[in-house]
Amino acid sequence: MFLQIREIVLWPRNAEFKPRRLPFELGKVNVISGASRTGKSAVIPIMDYCMGAGTCAIPVNTIRKHCEWFGVVVATAQGDKLLARREPGAQRSTDDMFLLEADRITEIPHRVAKNINADAVKRLLDELAGLSKLDFSGGDDSTGFDGRPSFRDLAAFMFQPQNVVANPDVLFFKANTYEHREKLRKIFPYVLGAVTPALMAKQFELGRARQELRRKERELKDARDVSARWLADLEAKFGEAQELGLTERPEQELSRGQMIERLEEVVARTDLTLAVSTSTISDALTELSGLNVEEREVSRELTTLRHRLEEMNRMRVGADQYDAAIRLQRGRLQLSSWLIEHTDDQADCPMCGSHTDSAKAKLHALSARLREVEAEAGVDKEVPAAFDRELQRVTTEIGQATERLRSVQIRKRALSGRSDEARQRQFAAQRAERFVGNLEAALDLHRRLGSDSELVEEVARLRELVHQLEGELREQDVESRKRRALAAINTNAGRLLPSLDVESPNDPISLEINDLTIKVHGADRDDYLSEIGSGSNWLAYHLAVLLALHQYFLAQRNSPVPALLVLDQPSQVYFPKRVVTRVEEEEVDEEEPRLRDEDVDAVRMAFDVMGKVVLGAKGQLQLIVLDHASQDVWGDVAGVVGLPEWRNGVKLVPMEWLSVS
Repeated sequence: MFLQIREIVLWPRNAEFKPRRLPFELGKVNVISGASRTGKSAVIPIMDYCMGAGTCAIPVNTIRKHCEWFGVVVATAQGDKLLARREPGAQRSTDDMFLLEADRITEIPHRVAKNINADAVKRLLDELAGLSKLDFSGGDDSTGFDGRPSFRDLAAFMFQPQNVVANPDVLFFKANTYEHREKLRKIFPYVLGAVTPALMAKQFELGRARQELRRKERELKDARDVSARWLADLEAKFGEAQELGLTERPEQELSRGQMIERLEEVVARTDLTLAVSTSTISDALTELSGLNVEEREVSRELTTLRHRLEEMNRMRVGADQYDAAIRLQRGRLQLSSWLIEHTDDQADCPMCGSHTDSAKAKLHALSARLREVEAEAGVDKEVPAAFDRELQRVTTEIGQATERLRSVQIRKRALSGRSDEARQRQFAAQRAERFVGNLEAALDLHRRLGSDSELVEEVARLRELVHQLEGELREQDVESRKRRALAAINTNAGRLLPSLDVESPNDPISLEINDLTIKVHGADRDDYLSEIGSGSNWLAYHLAVLLALHQYFLAQRNSPVPALLVLDQPSQVYFPKRVVTRVEEEEVDEEEPRLRDEDVDAVRMAFDVMGKVVLGAKGQLQLIVLDHASQDVWGDVAGVVGLPEWRNGVKLVPMEWLSVS
């Protein structure tokens, strides 16, 4: 994929200042040399952020404090594109982006505003890279490690930050995290060309064919299971049809087809053989129904009369009890005669003992009053004669109703014998009708199931398709292409190593894509990169393998990997944090570290290799190097160009921006 950086653009928060433009040459090794703390290490995060990174890794404080937008102008096969993204503030990132497209972008807007989002930019970059829209699982909706390849996955081959460029444990950008490491393992065969978009399309077709095959196999199994259960049910129904007299008992065992044929005949002649007329049993049923009605009515009448008789008997008992109470009361109240009998005219007053006529007069008055009460209490309350007549009538009606009920019950018993046959015939008709209904449904299911031959043919066709596609996608073919690709990369790296500062330049190496590291094959043993000492070795192997990878990508037709490699501080292994040199026999601390002669040679060797690789790519590959090493080290190396050095106050963010808060 042709994608190179034409320039980096920074927009200040203060609108009085113009944007900061940092231009690069295409098809060259571009070197930004400068002192520490000038902003060199922010270049890779700016590029990555503007190309859709999930989080903003641009250093905080000075750079993010004074910059409102960050942008890159990329040259592509479809013209220039300015990709700008807003500084996210307190957030981890922002989706606010600005896109400008033209054949050649020469003028940069003084101010920019959002006109697109990050997802749209990532889709644009995916299209520019020609990435497949299919995923690695054979579907089109998977996420995670099996998800479709994206431009973001290719950043592993574009950037070598300061903490990676000479790291013995990490070979690729962001490969120190599990998520990125696993996704990189997944896409490596794709970027090597071992798995092509055409093969991914076949993988997609194979995945769909396998899915459809599994579905059809389940349908066939279910159909056969249903057919087996249905056949067992069929035999049971045929036996029941014989019991109902709907078909004759066969002289010999029938086949499945013969049973179905006979049962279909039963269903076909049901209207003739099972038309049981209710008129033949209607008389008995009608008479029985009338007797049931009459029995219910007589029962209700008899119940009412019995309740009436019970109430009248309770009234009779109550009247007798009342008469007895009256007689008792009358006996208790015969006091008047007793008082007169036990008093004479000569007696004294029974109250006070005095002899007076007024007491006698009062006693006679009291006795007279008592006689009136006694006379009233002695009146008999006789029960009217009409009550006895009503009681006799109710008793008679009860006897009559009882006799009528007995008569109805006798007639019902006599009729029940005659209606047994009618009931049996009715039950048989109903049972036969239910059976024929169920039988018809079962036969209809058989007709819908039909023969499983169609499913068998479909399963056979899908199995053949899966076998064919698996043959086209044999793992050994993919593995063979992957081995050939890695062999070419290892060969390219092996050619570069003798020109670099490495202890064993002639020892063969191999890129281990499963482990995402390098293995050095020595005379006595094989060692991984992490097992080898010396920062110069780590740098040399990193540089050789990354350049060899890009050489391989350029040799491939329509490789999705951008022909861009950015390295941050490759010479760091030769720079201690502080170098003390002797100037005229005196020790002086330098603000900038000073390379020793042997280190200068080693760094120059690295730049010389990079220049040769870029020149060999004939403009199709761009390298950007961010380094302490000054132009004195690499200035006359072919293919290497330098930007104005960031020293003496020159930094990524102009000093004038910092003077205005």
